[in-house]
Amino acid sequence: MQAPEGWHDPAIGSLLAPGALGGLRLRNRLAVAPMTRVSAEADGRPTPRMAEYYAAFARGGFGLVITEGIYTDKAYAQGYRHQPGLTDAAQRDGWRSIVDGVQAHGARIVAQLMHAGALSQGNAFRAGTKGPSAVRPKGEQMPFYRGSGAYPLPEAMTTADIVAAVDGFAAAAALARDAGFDGIEIHAANGYLLDQFLSEGINRRDDRYGRDAAGRLLLTVEVVEAVRKVVGRDVPIGIRISQGKVNDPAHTWRGEAEAAFIFGRLGSLAVDYLHTTAHEAWQPAFDAGPSLAALAKRHGGKPVLANGSLHVPGQAAALLERGEADLVSLGRGALVHADWPRRLAGGLPLLEFDRGLLSPIADLANADRVRAERCRGEV
Repeated sequence: MQAPEGWHDPAIGSLLAPGALGGLRLRNRLAVAPMTRVSAEADGRPTPRMAEYYAAFARGGFGLVITEGIYTDKAYAQGYRHQPGLTDAAQRDGWRSIVDGVQAHGARIVAQLMHAGALSQGNAFRAGTKGPSAVRPKGEQMPFYRGSGAYPLPEAMTTADIVAAVDGFAAAAALARDAGFDGIEIHAANGYLLDQFLSEGINRRDDRYGRDAAGRLLLTVEVVEAVRKVVGRDVPIGIRISQGKVNDPAHTWRGEAEAAFIFGRLGSLAVDYLHTTAHEAWQPAFDAGPSLAALAKRHGGKPVLANGSLHVPGQAAALLERGEADLVSLGRGALVHADWPRRLAGGLPLLEFDRGLLSPIADLANADRVRAERCRGEV
């Protein structure tokens, strides 16, 4: 996508320049961030409305679309009622029309694979939750994802549970490949299962999956290795990583040294990119110093996709121009304007985020109601 003739805003040039992740050639450096929309059928099959939702981002000019978190097994992976899955042929086939719709409009689409672990607040397959240790998660369940009250106390996962979770990621990746997705993103951020294992204080295990940073990172390593084995060398794989969690936004790692170890280990794996997310992507990861994206770039040695309040073009462009990231992903900006890249290229106004789009339920039906009411008010 080219900026209009005579347009000299530096944000245009850097954000709309062609990009790449692994073997994926992208028309620009703008991605749609994964956003939970709890709009699938009760059995996890994607819906026609979801196909329209994802295709709109491709028509609007985004180079890359990353799906919401997709649950990976029919045991303990599902996090929310009406969350989509990739666990059987019916769910796989439901994703095919979504993939086709995005690709038909010139964008690439990556499936984000997610296991909720102890943060599950709506599972059709199992009662109770499981996590690395029997530690009740902080905070309360999220009402806009149909939850209420405290999180339940999880059971500590056995070795067999861990093996089953790894196998679930691999099986879901194979289904994603068969559905035609351009790549796989492994969700190791925001407090879900892989992040629970990584987090000191939540992971109190005394076996090989605990004790120190290397042990706490082992489950993520095993998931990446299993996914790579099943999809082969040519399918791009990314890892989403964060310090903060949906139930504990203030959580941090043990300083820059631990960040260097985490990113160094992840970067040594057969992955094609690291996707960092923070409240404000340009802010220091700790009290001072580099941003989380910059640390990933410095120590991971892989392309970095940065996320976090980057819907202001100048902030997003500056991150790229400083070399802290290779691409940026937008959440709130994309929800407000599915055609955000085209609006940027055309010099059109970008509206502020309306929290009503995610409240009282963060599903597509609610967003449709809000937009319809807004249109009626403008008539």
